[in-house]
Parts: sequence; C-alpha cells; structure tokens
Amino acid sequence: MNIKSYISRLLALVLVVVIGLVGCSSPSGLSGNYGQDTLTVIGTLTQAIDQPEDAPNKADIQSLARQQINDYISRYRKDTKSGGLRSFTTMQTAVNALAGYYTAYGSRPIPEKLKARLKQEFNIVELSLKKEA
Repeated sequence: MNIKSYISRLLALVLVVVIGLVGCSSPSGLSGNYGQDTLTVIGTLTQAIDQPEDAPNKADIQSLARQQINDYISRYRKDTKSGGLRSFTTMQTAVNALAGYYTAYGSRPIPEKLKARLKQEFNIVELSLKKEA
C-alpha cells in the first residue's frame, strides 16, 4: 500500500508538471524576443499574403497567421519596452489591416493594393528594427 501511494503521488506530480509545461508553450512559435518575433510574424504574414489561391496549404498558413497575429499583439501591446516603438506601431497597423480583412472577407483573395501596402509596412518595420537595435 505504501508503494502504491508513493507511485500515485509521483504520477500526479509528473502530470501536473507536463500539463504546466504544455500550457505555457506558444503554439504560434513566438519566443519572447521582440525583434525575432516581429521578423517571424512578418515572414509568416508575407507567406500568407503571397500564397496562390489554389495552394493546398493555404488554410493552414492563414490559420497560423491569425494565431501569430493574436499572440504577437497580446504579448507586446502592453509591454512598455516595445509598445511605444515605431516598429511596433507600424506592425500593429499592418496586422490590424490583415486581421480585419480576414475577419470581413475570410478566404477571399487579398487585393493587390492591400498586399502592396502590407509589404511596404513590413519594410518600414524591418528598417525600424535595425535602427532600434
């Protein structure tokens, strides 16, 4: 009986640790490093807007883009170090435009005018990150 009690407690402790670690991980691949996370999100969003309409993995990439947008904004919006940076405010403008388009139009093709604007804003963000570093 004593061994069973010890094993069940040990098993419960292991389960709590595993659940805690899995719950704290980021499914979107963001690391917590502002500069690196910004470049990761830009890469994913660029890939999402450049996908051809008949791409087999288009839905998966759009889903990842939405997840990264949500995680990125929720992580860095209230951060005093990154929240006031030009790179963040420009990035927030870009992701708001894309998220708004996904919400309003779903999986319809992204207009060329919006693609051009997003790419321009992504370039501004990358330049701002270099200056801020």
